[in-house]
Amino acid sequence: MKTRLLTSLGIVIVLVIAFILKIYVSNYFFDALILAITCFASYEASKLFTKTNRFNNKIFAIIFPAFLMLALLLSIEYDSAIGIEFTIVIAVGVILLFFLIAFIWSCIDYKSAKMELKTRKMNYNLPKYSFFKALNTTLVYIYPAFLLMFLTLINHFEDMSSSFTSLTDFNGWVSVYVLLFAFLVPIFTDTFAYITGGLFGGKKLAPKISPNKTISGAIGGFLWCILLSVVVFCIFDAVPSMSVILQDAGITLWKIIIIAGLGSIISQLGDLAESSLKRSAKVKDSGSIFPGHGGMLDRFDSYVFVAPFIFIAFSILFAVI
Repeated sequence: MKTRLLTSLGIVIVLVIAFILKIYVSNYFFDALILAITCFASYEASKLFTKTNRFNNKIFAIIFPAFLMLALLLSIEYDSAIGIEFTIVIAVGVILLFFLIAFIWSCIDYKSAKMELKTRKMNYNLPKYSFFKALNTTLVYIYPAFLLMFLTLINHFEDMSSSFTSLTDFNGWVSVYVLLFAFLVPIFTDTFAYITGGLFGGKKLAPKISPNKTISGAIGGFLWCILLSVVVFCIFDAVPSMSVILQDAGITLWKIIIIAGLGSIISQLGDLAESSLKRSAKVKDSGSIFPGHGGMLDRFDSYVFVAPFIFIAFSILFAVI
């Protein structure tokens, strides 16, 4: 327990430093943190897929997030010319390009491919094996890399001024609030689901996927997430300058309640999705980078689904005001 608490404290300190650097220096410091998280999580996901016989290219899985982030940052830089819709199209294009590269690479590196076929006792011919290996690698491109990269889009909300014309002259504080909100929703949910489930116990939520999770814990995490999200909103709203920014951006209390509630549910689904993958791979943790917590994917599995949801929810909100 002590190790787990110390690791949690370390993670919080890193996030606090990243937010301070984002506010006072540059958004790109937070992008660097997101990239590091995504690369580690992609590596761990690649290993999990391999253990489930979805053989893939680990090298491409690790380097793909860097190229995807570069494409996203360039598209954000030229947002006035292309818009947010094409930013997503560009991201999908990068995924398809790397699928093709992974396929061609496997075909070219035929000696390694043949050795893998022999070792794994598979009867596929080289093109078929290369295709399925590239397809499995693409699964890692999507889960978790592409989905986690929505945190980068959240980090640059105000830089996409042509897509979100209402987010001007806020000095970056809207993206600070939304990014903080995106990080806090899974933290509130996971922490209080753990505490509530431990206190009340009761019927299991999904015993075949995650035996330790209870229905009482899920409900507790959901309710506390909403309550604490409201508290955070009220703290920001109590600052006169921030209150004006929230109001002008259309961020109101009842909208936060709805988004926090849905985000909490999605957060728990993300947790269950990774638990299902680990169970299929017959492992307890995705890695061991965090003592007492497991791997990077173990700590950020909820964000894989929460990040795109938060981005889409606030994008709709900012687009209609």
